[in-house]
Formats: sequence, structure tokens, C-alpha cells
Amino acid sequence: MATWAIGDVHGCWLTLERLLESICWDSDRDSLWFVGDLVNRGPSSLEVLRWAYENSDRLAVVLGNHDLHLLARDVGVAKARKEDTLDAILEAPDREQLLSWLRSRPLMHRFGPYVMVHAGLAPDWNISLTTALADAVAAGIEGSAGDEMIRTLYTNRKAAWTPELRGEEQLYAATAIFTRMRMVDSNGRAQLDFAGPPGVAPDGWKPWYTKSAVRSQGYRLLFGHWAQFGFYRAHDAVCLDSGCVYGGRLTALCLNDGQVVQEPALDIAVKPE
Repeated sequence: MATWAIGDVHGCWLTLERLLESICWDSDRDSLWFVGDLVNRGPSSLEVLRWAYENSDRLAVVLGNHDLHLLARDVGVAKARKEDTLDAILEAPDREQLLSWLRSRPLMHRFGPYVMVHAGLAPDWNISLTTALADAVAAGIEGSAGDEMIRTLYTNRKAAWTPELRGEEQLYAATAIFTRMRMVDSNGRAQLDFAGPPGVAPDGWKPWYTKSAVRSQGYRLLFGHWAQFGFYRAHDAVCLDSGCVYGGRLTALCLNDGQVVQEPALDIAVKPE
């Protein structure tokens, strides 16, 4: 029995299929964790989402910013972007069940010593606050007012986090952290628009995980959303986004023994963010 954590797929079905072959994935025995952004940019978002839905009993999937963009398009608040590859999902006969399943995915997955998110955690969040925020957002998305929750989350997708926030404003800003953050500045404020590698960041800026209270509590962090950083592994922090959709690789990390397997992109590459 093996558990594999896998980076941002972005609709790259051919590469994912090859990676599953390379790790000898057994759907009756092994588990897969995905760091989010299953869809968009790549050519086969519908195929990836259908496969994930059909194998959901063996998968842990957290929502990424592109997954939320799909949900926002579904409820009519987000406009199509020229680089979107989501129309096949939105026009599919099984659209409703696929998107209902996607809505039910959390913003954080926690098991044993591991905490998995798509992008990051605010420096001042401990594990209790992180869990409470993720659970509150998930309940709102999946609840009876889910459409409105998705609309407001998307409208406030770049909301700034401060510890003083309360209520819905707190959840909007938390969602931005979970799905978009890469760096924090010298004051610990999230920088949502920075996409480059840490080496070209402004003076005083650090990768979010270096200041994480959750990491300080002894948890091991798994995340993606950082193609220009690429695969990075420390003892307690791993970036799994190796830029597959941009012509890089799709990465899998075995949480049992630390083995890393990477497959070169087989799908059409797009321009990096």
C-alpha cells in the first residue's frame, strides 16, 4: 500500500496517465494526493476530471485557483480567459455531477504529519486556525448558498489577510492564501501576485513556508502552485509543481519511502504565468 502526492496536473491527461503507469498505481490498494489545479491550461481537463471523479475513493484532492475559476465560470461570475481549456467540462452531459464533486473538495488535506494545500498558509496560522478556516470555506461552497459563496470568493480572490478580519471577509482572504500565495514580505504579509522563483524576489521576501507556524508545530507541508520554483524538497516542506503544463514535468512523491518519480510533459505546453 503506497500513498503518492502529485503536483499540478492542469488538464495534462496523457502525462498523468504515463505517471500512473510509472508509479505502478494500484487503484485497489494505493492512494493519491493531488495539490490542486486538476484542470485548465492543458488540453484534456474533462478527461482528468472524469478520471478523478471515477476514482475519488482513492484520491485526496484540494482545490486550487484554477479549480475555483472553473466553479466561478459555472456560476456565471468569471469570464472565459483566452488560455482557458474548460469549455469541454462546461458543455459535458455529466457536468453537474463532475462539478458537484469538485465543489466538495476541501482547501486543506491533513493526515498524520502531513498538511497539503494548493498554495500556502499565512505565517500566523497554527493548525487549529488553518483547519477551522478551511472547514468553514468548504462548508460554504458545498452548502445551500454555495453559488453565492463561490461568487463572493471569486470576486474577492485577491483579498488581503490580516489577523483582525472576522466573518466572511476572513474567509475570502483565507481562500486567497490557500489558493494563490507564494511569498511573504518582511512584515509577514502575503504577496499574491509574485510568481517567480525565490531568488528574484524583492529583498526581505521569503517563501511562505519558511515562516509557517504550522511547520513550526512539526507538520510536513505539501503544496503546488509554483511552476517557476519547480520541484523542491526539504524535510518538512515540498513543492510538487514542476510545471508540467508549461513543458516541464509532472512529479509524484511517495510518502511512504520518499521516492520521487517525474514524467516529462506529453501534452501541449502553454506559456508560463
